[in-house]
Amino acid sequence: MTAAFKKSGKIPDILITPPGPKSKSWHERAARHMKGYSNQVKQFPVVWESGQGNTMTDVDGNTYIDFSAGIYCNSTGHCHPKVSEKIKEYSDKLMNCHDFTTPVKTLFLEKLASLLPGSINGIQLYCGGSEAVEAALRAVRVIKGGKYEMFSFWGDWHGKTMASMSLSSLGNEAFGPRAAGCHLSPTPNCFRCPFKLKYPECGLVCMDILEGTIDNEGTGMQAAVIMELIQGYSGTVVYPDEVYSRISEICKKREMLFVVDEILTGMGRTGKMFCCENFGLVPDVITLGKGVGGGFPVSAFAVKEEYDWALEKASASTTYGGNPIACAAGLATLEVIEEENILENVNAVGAHIKKRLFKLKENHSIVGDVRGRGLLLAIDLVKGRGTNEAFVEAGKMVYEKAFSNGLAWIPAENILRLAPPLTMTEELADKAIDIIDEAITEVEKYFKIST
Repeated sequence: MTAAFKKSGKIPDILITPPGPKSKSWHERAARHMKGYSNQVKQFPVVWESGQGNTMTDVDGNTYIDFSAGIYCNSTGHCHPKVSEKIKEYSDKLMNCHDFTTPVKTLFLEKLASLLPGSINGIQLYCGGSEAVEAALRAVRVIKGGKYEMFSFWGDWHGKTMASMSLSSLGNEAFGPRAAGCHLSPTPNCFRCPFKLKYPECGLVCMDILEGTIDNEGTGMQAAVIMELIQGYSGTVVYPDEVYSRISEICKKREMLFVVDEILTGMGRTGKMFCCENFGLVPDVITLGKGVGGGFPVSAFAVKEEYDWALEKASASTTYGGNPIACAAGLATLEVIEEENILENVNAVGAHIKKRLFKLKENHSIVGDVRGRGLLLAIDLVKGRGTNEAFVEAGKMVYEKAFSNGLAWIPAENILRLAPPLTMTEELADKAIDIIDEAITEVEKYFKIST
């Protein structure tokens, strides 16, 4: 329970207009040295003091509803007692021992393997998502006997290291050139179809183009397709279910591997432990991270049992991956997800929020689309009903106004991303949607837009 909650008994509780004087002072000091902040910090530079459950408190004493979860990481909420206690236990016991086995690592691996889909049970552990994706791609090259050509989609986000970045859409000179063998194909984004077609009449021509990209851009070294099952950075882009079976067929026909990047969508975020389970899909390789450690840095990739030999050959170990504290955090998080029926909560609260969002769409002409699964949701702002023209200025204003009124969340220009902890309650969710509703109403008035 935060100090602000104890004092006033209400959430959110904005005591002083944020960012307050203490936030400004601390941020200015840090910014003299820290460079390259994310856009959400640049837009609203509050400085955080503490978090508890589904709320966060800044250094000025303001308490907010958390609809960001530390950018999808705090799956069990801030400082869940069981997760925190396990981290404390191992911080006093054993911090690092390279990749040697520890009892807590064994228990974590066994628990994780029991939850992975199908025969996927060959695992290696890391700290961050980019690191896990890079290692997964390295394993793919080993499995495919040195074949190195990988195919992804426009708008995908796989990381900020060389190969992961080369399979992502980033869009400025800092991120080129792409690594050899990395190719991107048009995304099956039905709300903003790159071919201006309508689903299902389109027949998923984007999948035909993926086949053409693989066959014509490839040089005989085609190894895998890697994709986010729901795009995160690009605004919670959700695809028709049949996309996944089509890609699986495309890969099988060409003896390529299907790699799913579940760094963001895994660990219950979409209402299943792994998003691929929503579509009856068992990939060849899966990456995971963010929510698996309850906020502590833990990531991994895993392969089908028939490919686990490749991890022995791919130099898969890493300095900090699988350290005792990380494994303790991961084990505790997975136990909490099971013991507290977190997936049931994700589905119930996610459905409730989505219902509220569809009502927002009915009532506001600038809400062009609402989408998502479970507690991975988004509001897409447009320049009027019936259009999908991105309303970037409105997105920035709605984000800042809602944040000022006590909602900590994630912007993406015209797209506002909603990713609360998986422990979010309907009561707090309703308050959050009320704040968003009010912010959108104010922005429509500012731009003189009729609802």
